[in-house]
Amino acid sequence: MFIVDAHLDLAMNAMEWNRDLRLPVSEIRQTETGMTDFPDRGRGTVSLPELRTANIGLVVATQIARVQLPETILPANKSSQQAWARTQGQLAWYKEMEMDGQMRMVRDLESLSQHLEDWNTDSEKAPVGYILSLEGADSLPSIEYLETAHQYGLRAIGPAHYGPGRYANGTDYSGHLSIQGRALLKRMQSLHMILDTAHLCDEAFWDAIDIYDGPIWSSHSNCRALVNHNRQISDDMIRALVSKNAVIGVALDAWMMVPDWVRGKSDPRQMNCSLETIIDHLDHICQLAGNAKHVGIGSDLDGAFGTEQSPYDLDTIAGLANFDRLLKKRGYGNEDISHILSGNWLSFLKRAWS
Repeated sequence: MFIVDAHLDLAMNAMEWNRDLRLPVSEIRQTETGMTDFPDRGRGTVSLPELRTANIGLVVATQIARVQLPETILPANKSSQQAWARTQGQLAWYKEMEMDGQMRMVRDLESLSQHLEDWNTDSEKAPVGYILSLEGADSLPSIEYLETAHQYGLRAIGPAHYGPGRYANGTDYSGHLSIQGRALLKRMQSLHMILDTAHLCDEAFWDAIDIYDGPIWSSHSNCRALVNHNRQISDDMIRALVSKNAVIGVALDAWMMVPDWVRGKSDPRQMNCSLETIIDHLDHICQLAGNAKHVGIGSDLDGAFGTEQSPYDLDTIAGLANFDRLLKKRGYGNEDISHILSGNWLSFLKRAWS
């Protein structure tokens, strides 16, 4: 069954982790034998061949580059200009993958229709489709840069990431949208861009819900009712997103899936973190929505973690094909499963781009 994954940091892995994503995951792992600069060395789960194995024919692929601000914890660039340059390097990688026949940018209804037709005709030869998204808007030196980004194909933006941000604050932080952030959303709306609420802190989330009148999704978010952390979305947030006709992508990062996870110490099997666990989050969203039309997959696999922080029964991203079986086990019918695996995202895009 055709699958859409709404959140993958492909260029980050290629450029920052120096992974050749054209190779099978097994070969990428071999090239990292003995490397210790990142905890997930030799444990990666994502590559283009693995996407094909699971019939993941369309992904939302990110650009990401943080900017150093007071209280910033994660590594970051000293200026927004440096961050912008980093995202342009990531864009260049996507373009190289297009030149190599590996990927294809999907940016409007025409290219989406053509991609789906080609994939359905011969998925072995068709490139993997990607929709370009910016995770954290700090790399935009000014709102004027949004025009350039939209012209080269950027179609979605999550204004925040972790901590304080230039446009909005994110995970583990608080605060309302800044004046600059509100102006960013206004310009995004005029360009009919997709607002990604994942990572927005609570106050900024509710500001965005109130003022944004364009298409909204939450690309990779799990349920706060099951794992109580500000990175997750509350039941009220889920209901608000449903009211906006949004789609929520469930993420396969173990600390977002099970409570009491300790980074660098917890083990997926010992914590009983399996693919069944993410079905709990997915089902919780469906129960609140009253149907299966507002949830999908936004795996975030290899978002700076590997098998050490993924479901223990998932070796590579190809394991997403098991969602079909697991959803049937929970009583979901074929139509709902089709919605969850791809239909909801595709319907969303058709609405957003019509």
